[in-house]
Amino acid sequence: MQAGRRVLVVDCDPQANATSGLGISPESVGRNMYDVFMSRVEGFPSVGINDIIRKTASGIDCAPSNLDLVGAEPYLYQIDTRAGVLNNALGDIRQRYDLILIDTPPSMGQFVINGLFAADHVVVALDSGSFALHGITTLSTIFDDMKQDLGKEIHVDMAIISRWGEGGTFGEIVPDQPEDTSFLGRILRIFLPGRAPTPEDVSGREERGKEGERLSMMLAAIRLRFPLVYTVPYSPEVYEAQKQGMPISHVAPESGAGKVYRTIADEVMKWT
Repeated sequence: MQAGRRVLVVDCDPQANATSGLGISPESVGRNMYDVFMSRVEGFPSVGINDIIRKTASGIDCAPSNLDLVGAEPYLYQIDTRAGVLNNALGDIRQRYDLILIDTPPSMGQFVINGLFAADHVVVALDSGSFALHGITTLSTIFDDMKQDLGKEIHVDMAIISRWGEGGTFGEIVPDQPEDTSFLGRILRIFLPGRAPTPEDVSGREERGKEGERLSMMLAAIRLRFPLVYTVPYSPEVYEAQKQGMPISHVAPESGAGKVYRTIADEVMKWT
């Protein structure tokens, strides 16, 4: 939005993190994406995305969600063209925006399939936890099923790994320093002996080394699968931005995370 682009965020996640992250209380939204999806079910009123869009303080428009959206998924299985519900709903408003960002839930299901079917570009969001690679494998299965059943071939443009280094810098091992064998060094060791490392020091150092190796292997595996991979460092400013209901670009653009997200945004804007 700061670049002068017209942006809409479509929240297809019942957890509604994108909605609350833009300063909208999910409990007070009234009509939301639940109503848009349910419009395709016989007996429910017709509600278009244009009917639910809310403007936010950041200047970004939002098609909000709330927990009610969980109840829409079982009904979608009654619709033969269920994968295209979101794509059809977006038809009337695509020309109004330069960028439409679709947020989908972390669990696989009809909302993920709808988001993928409607998207021109795909960004995979991961965290640095141990199960990130398992999620990629599951996602690849979804891609294969969509190609076979719907004729839609999915190509991921970018992967973003968030909270990289949360809790400290992983794998940063300070090398052992060579012993000072000079006369002065020997005298200093006699009168100013250094503290011997405790078992906790040794254990902590080993754990950091193991975590560093795990992250390096994970990053290498992800880079083999996706053309662009960004690691977003852990930054407490992200949580402050979420509390304020504003993007980090508005709250802490010079934070570690803010700078990386600026680079990501610049890359995404090349797609338009």
